[in-house]
Amino acid sequence: MQKIRKAVFPVAGLGTRFLPATKAMPKEMLPVVDRPLIQYVVEEAREAGIEHFIFVTGRNKSVIEDHFDRQFELELTLAERGKKSDLELLGRDLPGPGTTSFTRQQTPLGLGHAVWCARELVGHEPFALLLPDVLVQAKKGCLAQMIEAYLAIGEAANLIAVEEIAPDLAHMYGVVGVGKRKKQAFEITTMVEKPPRGTAPSNRIITGRYILQPEIFDMLAAQERGAGGEIQITDAMIRLSQRQPFYGLEFEGRTFDCGSKLGFLSANVAYALARDDIAPDFRAELKRLTGER
Repeated sequence: MQKIRKAVFPVAGLGTRFLPATKAMPKEMLPVVDRPLIQYVVEEAREAGIEHFIFVTGRNKSVIEDHFDRQFELELTLAERGKKSDLELLGRDLPGPGTTSFTRQQTPLGLGHAVWCARELVGHEPFALLLPDVLVQAKKGCLAQMIEAYLAIGEAANLIAVEEIAPDLAHMYGVVGVGKRKKQAFEITTMVEKPPRGTAPSNRIITGRYILQPEIFDMLAAQERGAGGEIQITDAMIRLSQRQPFYGLEFEGRTFDCGSKLGFLSANVAYALARDDIAPDFRAELKRLTGER
């Protein structure tokens, strides 16, 4: 089996749910505590052993590229002021030379189209796909858990991170059918995007983490526009599942949908409470704001 070396980050979305904040700043750069969303997701990929980080960008997204580059003026100022810890922090966050690539999705045609735009950079090898507005707070990163499960499966397969939700909410998500277990994962018997109430095959929903075989690009190249007039990744996966096996992994961790205001605010609270340098004072401030004693 080929090693998972590359990860794709689709960051071309308009972020309209966060207007006017995202009028001039990409939603992927919105801060959770003191780091932008995209930084957390890249760190998750790096922890999992990813060697090449591929960003699919759009207009007004150059700040993302700048974030993963050196800023000599800032570094010089920090050095002159003796801010060694800040310099070290910037160095730790910086990907190595030649490990990042950026390509443009010139027309907003959906997630499937964004993934297809990365085809030449990915090449003919399996790759990881991480949605940057989904954060997973876990002791071991979600993608690291997935790669471990993928290697244990022992065949060229596709793997999707899934989580369990209340059955009455399943109609709001992409849902998978649950088949036989294989090691840590289970066979996916079907995939349905936002099924009508009461018709979902299970209460396991698709989360924003995938390991996909390169044949997905063939599906996407021939994929017609689906819901919202966009090329949907789920539609392409359904077609690919007729040729290749798909598995689901119920990972350990808590998910935050930072594409919604509630999820974004919840992530800020959860990540702040997980920080030893912030949590005590922040917890006291939360009690004060909510009137608790």
